[in-house]
Amino acid sequence: MKKIVVLISGLVLLFSGVGSAFASNTKLNVAIDEVMGTPYKYGGTTTEGFDCSGFILHIFDQFSTKLPRTSKDQSETGIKVTKSELIPGDLVFFNTNGKGISHAGIYIGDGKFAHSASSKGVSISKLSDTYYEKRYVTARRITTVENAEEMMEEAH
Repeated sequence: MKKIVVLISGLVLLFSGVGSAFASNTKLNVAIDEVMGTPYKYGGTTTEGFDCSGFILHIFDQFSTKLPRTSKDQSETGIKVTKSELIPGDLVFFNTNGKGISHAGIYIGDGKFAHSASSKGVSISKLSDTYYEKRYVTARRITTVENAEEMMEEAH
């Protein structure tokens, strides 16, 4: 009986699309999901490996949004927004080395962000995780209205 329950549970997961890290199927979520698990590579800007800003460049390039190469320079682009104003597609920035902006990610909603972490590669973390909460510096909205609408469109 246990084997049947496990088998049925596995089939339900397999056919329900639970392979995705996202509840909704927006173009932004799909773009991130396609590279989920890509390893971290310092200076990386391709699907062979990303650093944090390279991951952001890769995602935003798909929405025709050009950004500076480094997380520090990205943090000076667009409009500053508070944590309470964050919407999916906003960039979040952290001081992880004690010397200023050194890490970045893409806010995806529900207090979470996607990023390329040196320990896990492309992954999702919570802004409320102690590590990130203590190191959070700022957030920026860099998308145009048109780009933001495209990112939130349902993917087909």
